[in-house]
Amino acid sequence: MGLFSSWFKGSQDAAATAVATPESPAPASSPKPQAPGPESRAAELAGEAPPITDMDTSALTAPAPSSNAQPTVGAADPALTAEFQPKVVEALKTVYDPEIPVDIYELGLIYDITVDAERRALVKMTLTSPACPSAQQIPSEVRFKVKAIPGIQDAAVEIVWEPPWDKDRMSEAAKLQLGFF
Repeated sequence: MGLFSSWFKGSQDAAATAVATPESPAPASSPKPQAPGPESRAAELAGEAPPITDMDTSALTAPAPSSNAQPTVGAADPALTAEFQPKVVEALKTVYDPEIPVDIYELGLIYDITVDAERRALVKMTLTSPACPSAQQIPSEVRFKVKAIPGIQDAAVEIVWEPPWDKDRMSEAAKLQLGFF
């Protein structure tokens, strides 16, 4: 037997002895680990999961509903829509698709803007494609910026896919900026 193997074997024997006969007993406050009972070993051998007893499963329950739920917007009020539409357009011109250096209004992504009698705004918009990587971020930003307009009580954003967006919906300024002319 070589030097390392005899030393290593001696270390293993010492470790086994240390584990088998601990020098100090475990503190009284900590529970002693128990070996699984015969029923859990039988379940394990049968390919079944052992029973779960003392586990905190609170993280596995559904989260509480979000308070950011979309409001219900009533029928459009023509006077309020006419009053707030320019302000909403101004707010929408500050929202950009992160991949395109043109605001979403000039891109032609906004299809309709209405305001009901309770001053709740509805923005119907689309995205450049159903697989748009900003599909969560852009509508959230639209809602946030429209809700921030003085006089608007709440805002909702509805994503629509008909008619589908194409580059013909862009303004001439957007086409110039993107080099389509």
